[in-house]
Amino acid sequence: MDNNRFSHNNYLLRKQFLKLFGGSFRVYDPTGQIAVFANMKAFKLREDIGLYSDETKSTELLRIKARQIIDFSAAYDVFDSSSNDKIGSLKRRGLKSMLKDEWIIMDNWDKDIGVIQEDSWLLALVRRFVTNLVPQTYNGYIGTRPVFRFKQHFNPFVQKMDLDFSLDSGNELDRKLGIAAAVLLSAIEGRQR
Repeated sequence: MDNNRFSHNNYLLRKQFLKLFGGSFRVYDPTGQIAVFANMKAFKLREDIGLYSDETKSTELLRIKARQIIDFSAAYDVFDSSSNDKIGSLKRRGLKSMLKDEWIIMDNWDKDIGVIQEDSWLLALVRRFVTNLVPQTYNGYIGTRPVFRFKQHFNPFVQKMDLDFSLDSGNELDRKLGIAAAVLLSAIEGRQR
């Protein structure tokens, strides 16, 4: 696998506009090149998202698979497609995520190592009950140390999100798991509004 695509501190995630079924996401590196193309098939009871080297989908890099049919505390395993090794998992924090999104970051042995949290209770409530035009910001932590910030742009038509991993100076989070988290958050949380 070309690990250079996972070595940057900053990326831009963009969801394909007006796709009727399924979902496609492009993750651009700082030079504007596609680092990852993600494709989610429509009408699947269990989420299964492929992350590819480009839009041809000829080389799969990562795979995100739900363990069970979607529920409030679903867990998603992230696999390196070249070795089929599990990199880690992401688990939605059940009912707690109904009012403010929160996810658990787990290592490849399912040990909790971190958390992803939506920015604030007040803004989360505004998004859910008043308008979904307020952009989301997610903060990721390994233990208590911040490792990333994902910040949506305000745009009612095209979903864009800045991915900033510069907080992770000690490289505590596998960047592949971080990018998979951004795609998953955009796919799952974006569908709830």
